[in-house]
Amino acid sequence: MPADNRWGFRMAVPELLYDQGELHNLRVGRGTLTEEDRYKINEHIVQTEIMLSQLPFPRHLRRVVEVAAGHHERLDGTGYPKGLAADQLSTEARMMAIADIFEALTASDRPYKSAKPLSEALRIMARMRDERHIDPDLFEIFVCEGVYLSYAQRFLQPGQIDAVDIDALGLARTQTSTSASV
Repeated sequence: MPADNRWGFRMAVPELLYDQGELHNLRVGRGTLTEEDRYKINEHIVQTEIMLSQLPFPRHLRRVVEVAAGHHERLDGTGYPKGLAADQLSTEARMMAIADIFEALTASDRPYKSAKPLSEALRIMARMRDERHIDPDLFEIFVCEGVYLSYAQRFLQPGQIDAVDIDALGLARTQTSTSASV
């Protein structure tokens, strides 16, 4: 991808992006993504921004592109597609990242993975918070205000709604809404 692209994408294109030779494919371990595989998966957000930037959004929706394209960035600047750091990300893009991750972890319609119960999804997200992947303040609001539970009660399978040890998540304040339980 050219460094001077008009969108500002900073994703290194792997040397063997289109190497689909039989020997190459046989050497890939089960469940292991190659650099090329990972690039193609991550490229979806590049195509999202390119496509959305061509649409004539009305004034009140003008930031849709930024929010949609920014939700795979990380606070530490190691995300994609632009490698933006915390101070370059909008609150809305940070919120979208939390929503996207939670939905991906708890989704029951993915053929490549099982849906996680609430307790496991929130533990994973707490670790992501600690690793500066997601915004710690917004994650705290997501948990303490019960947003995760409202979503779960509406969209998750009953078996996924298990007890969540809020104290174990290392939040700064006490949860204000009822915790999930079976």
